[in-house]
Amino acid sequence: MVKLVLQRSPEALRRHKARGADSALILPMVEGKAPDDAALAAAAKAARFTGKAGEVLPVPGAHGFTILAGIGAGETVSDWEVGGGAGMAEAAGRAQAILLADNATPEQAAGFATGALLNAWRFNVLRDASKDKDAPPARVTLAVASPAKVEPAWKRAEAVLRGVFFARILVAEPGNRLNPASFAERLRALKEYGLKVEVLEGKRLATLGMGALCAVGGGAVHGPRLVVLRWPGRVKAAPVAFVGKGVCFDTGGISIKPAAGMEEMRGDMAGAAAAAGAMLALALRRSPAPAVAVLALAENAIGAASYRPGDILRTHSGKTIEVLDTDAEGRLILADALSYTAARFKPRAMIDLATLTGSIITALGHHRAGVFGNDEALSAALMAAGEAVAEPLWPMPIDDEHREVLKSDIADLRQCAPAGSGAWGGRFLSDACHAAAFLREFAGGTTWAHLDIAGVEAREEAAALGPKGPSGFGVRLLDHLVAMRFERDA
Repeated sequence: MVKLVLQRSPEALRRHKARGADSALILPMVEGKAPDDAALAAAAKAARFTGKAGEVLPVPGAHGFTILAGIGAGETVSDWEVGGGAGMAEAAGRAQAILLADNATPEQAAGFATGALLNAWRFNVLRDASKDKDAPPARVTLAVASPAKVEPAWKRAEAVLRGVFFARILVAEPGNRLNPASFAERLRALKEYGLKVEVLEGKRLATLGMGALCAVGGGAVHGPRLVVLRWPGRVKAAPVAFVGKGVCFDTGGISIKPAAGMEEMRGDMAGAAAAAGAMLALALRRSPAPAVAVLALAENAIGAASYRPGDILRTHSGKTIEVLDTDAEGRLILADALSYTAARFKPRAMIDLATLTGSIITALGHHRAGVFGNDEALSAALMAAGEAVAEPLWPMPIDDEHREVLKSDIADLRQCAPAGSGAWGGRFLSDACHAAAFLREFAGGTTWAHLDIAGVEAREEAAALGPKGPSGFGVRLLDHLVAMRFERDA
């Protein structure tokens, strides 16, 4: 994570002028308002710069390099985040960037810095980045009138950023570096921040009756794990629970995937990564709300012990599942994780996150995640939280017909609809809805929501709030949900 320094505006501006063209001064500009500086105003007018959120205008000057960063109306923190991120992207290749926010509220200033750092993140662990001419500035300063007033807002924002970056790093790691065993070890390290960590594996999983999780991970060298992260908070209430799909690599199993694009399946654990990142954020900012995350970790591999189409699996809940497609493995491991979470922790609410179906991408593209659930109030709160942090959701249905197709002749239910069934020979099968109907069976009577984040866990191209690659989608959404819905009793 790029380190950001809070500094009073006069000192920061003096340093900017001393560094010359090697320094970028990023100025937030409200849409329709001209810069106070005459030269900058003339440049903006000549370039038809309006200040629309995300619009940028680089202006070379005698005493440094200035970037006008549009923040739209500037009324929401998201406007400031987009402006800060777009400005940081334009500052690439320079030694330092100074974000001038001396006329902003503490929350707006923190948002301006948040956007900049979200954009500046890079995964450089496995490559030589020393020759990267488009690298973000190594030094970032937030210049404000009163650092003491802004610091509390920034510290909170920084805690959430660390959670986002933790999730992004996990998703970026290749399968030969991140397997269920090494993933669990990285999660054990979160004890340092006050989280309680419990790792269940081997015979323990079998004893608990987790037949679905054991089946999915049974063909891999590194067996499955179920990792429990707990944050005690200080409110005397049942916890809010996050359940994450953590398939470290997905070959599709015996129902093997095509070779083209299979390398992207190293990110099939993004749901677990987001849940873990949210827990880290809550711990770092000392949230008063108790929370728990249950992460089902496995590799869907091919081996002598691999599960097969036609197998019947007995789950933690006692329900049996008929397997039709070993490439629909995510819902299987979530079935055990949801049932276990509901039974053991009896949470106030339970939210699962998973890169679950290609069907949701067909429906919503790469712009929104789908939200399903059994409680309208929880779904509405999740959508509001998503809009507030630029991680938008869209409500999706679970109709009676979606459950009807999961009826099995030999088990309690089957995991998905048969291949080729439905309209147009299965080309438009509503698999995302079928998967949600399946998961609902294992949530029981717990207030529950399911986020299908396939399509948003990674960016197809660079944007204001991040480079191409892992997005950390879900971390900020869950943190904001907890803050606005589950911390009221603090």
